[in-house]
Parts: sequence; C-alpha cells; structure tokens
Amino acid sequence: MREEQKIRSFFLPVVILAAVAILVFTTSTRAQSSRNLTPLQFEIEKQQQRLSSSDEEERRDALMRLGAMHRAAASRIALPLLSDPSPAVRVAATKAILSLDSEESVAALLPLLNDKDEFVRREAAYALGLTRNRSATTALTDHLLNDKEAGVRGAAAVALGKIGDENAVIALASVLAPQLSAPAKSKRKAEANEFVLRAAAVALGQIKNRAGTPALIAALNNEKFPQDVRREAARSLGLIGDPAAIPALKSASTSEDPFLSELAFQALRKFSHESAP
Repeated sequence: MREEQKIRSFFLPVVILAAVAILVFTTSTRAQSSRNLTPLQFEIEKQQQRLSSSDEEERRDALMRLGAMHRAAASRIALPLLSDPSPAVRVAATKAILSLDSEESVAALLPLLNDKDEFVRREAAYALGLTRNRSATTALTDHLLNDKEAGVRGAAAVALGKIGDENAVIALASVLAPQLSAPAKSKRKAEANEFVLRAAAVALGQIKNRAGTPALIAALNNEKFPQDVRREAARSLGLIGDPAAIPALKSASTSEDPFLSELAFQALRKFSHESAP
C-alpha cells in the first residue's frame, strides 16, 4: 500500500505538469494563429462563431456585420444562413451574401423566391435586383405576375427595373395594361395594388425600351388609376423618349393635378431638347 502511494505521489505531479504544458501549448498556438490573422480575417472569424449562436438576434446581427464588410469572404460565411429556421435571419442573409459574384448570388437567392414566408420572398426579390444580373429575370417576372402577395409582386417589379433587362418589358407592361398584351382568355386578375402598378411604371422607365410605351400611355390616360401611378407613367415616357407618347403627354400637361402636369411638361421638354440642332 505504501509502495502504491509512493508511485502515485511520484507520477501525480508529472501528470499535472504534462496537462499544464499541453494547455499552455494549445493556448499559445491559438494566440499565435490569431496574431497571424489580418484585422478583417479576425473579424470574419469572430462573426462566423456568432452565426452558430442559439440567439436569433445575435445571428442576425452577425449577418448584418458580415454584409457591411463588402467582402466575398464574409459573404461566403453567410451562405448557410439562407436556410436558417428564422425568417428574420434568412432575410438578413439575403443582403449579407451580395458581395459574392453576381451569378453565385443569384443561384443562392432564387430558391428563396419560393419561401413560404412572404417577408423572405419579398426581400429575396429586392436582393436579386441588387445583383443587376439578368439570369434572375425569368423568376422575377413569374413572381411579378403570379405571387399572391402584393409586396412580393411590387418587389419583383422594383428588382426588374434595377436589372434593366428588356425581356421583362412585356410582363411589366401587362401589369399596367393587361388588355394590350394578355391573352383574351387569361384568367389572371388585373393588378389593383397601387405599389405594384407604380413600381411597374417606374421599372419600364428604367429599362427605356419603346415596347413599354403603349402600356405607359394607357396608364397615363387611365383616370381610374391612382395619381402616383399616372405621374410615374409620365416620367417614364420622358425617359424612354418615344415620340408616340407626345399626344398623351400634351394632354396630361393640362391636368388639374399640378404634379402630373409638371411631370408631363418636363417629359415633353426632353423631346424638344433632343430634336434641337
């Protein structure tokens, strides 16, 4: 028994010293590794650790910080959070990944257009617009025309305007004037939401394709439309510069709505400037 106690008393300090040495070595290695990181890399690593938090707000805040870095390395860390259980976190991730190559961003964001949460679909549409990548056009036009939520349809219209793809003109025009482009037997209801109508009018002006002129003229002449929609139609007609819009703009320039008449007048001035020698 005494012999065993002697052995234990001999080996116990050795074991403790070995454990302390391992701990010191590990800590030193980690510290050395941290010292080798640039400040940006250190911050990315810090936020990456926060992404595994059980606290939804902490994960969301980490994503916002990663997005604010405007670095592809930070955006790549955020990618897995696009499938986070929390809608608020998924939304934060849509912006955090935008420093990736636009093709990669679009590929990552497109599935969220079918998210069950309206908030996520809407913000995914806005984020796709920020990529300025035409590969998102088809999916966005589908949601512009078919999503059941007006907020998502409006966001799709805004995104299409930012992308500026002429392939979206027909869909945007059909929102403003379905009678001009939709099939006679189409079962799709005419758009009634003011935000969606206004966003479609603005987007057509951003794209600046004359194929949108007839729908914008119809919107400008439609006295049942909200005034803001008619105003944006006048502004967009001026941006497009199609002479076919001149009669409608001249008529709108005498409108009792001072804002509409001013916008129509300014649009007409663009035509006169362009025709001046």
